[in-house]
Amino acid sequence: MANITFDTHRCKGCGLCVIFCPCGNIRMSDVLNEHGHPYAELIDQGRCTGCGLCFRMCPDTAIEIDRKKTAK
Repeated sequence: MANITFDTHRCKGCGLCVIFCPCGNIRMSDVLNEHGHPYAELIDQGRCTGCGLCFRMCPDTAIEIDRKKTAK
């Protein structure tokens, strides 16, 4: 499990994270940030697999991943 956060101030709305998310779990907001760009947002934190594709594809370093370790 992973906790994904988006920095709405850094996001320029390119949509690469939306395209590359294998779960289809990221969308572009209808709201614009202070730069006039729509920003990416997670649809459902529970559906995120933590694969990191969104993080690796983001040219604006607007995505952070906090991977949580689970007890066995």
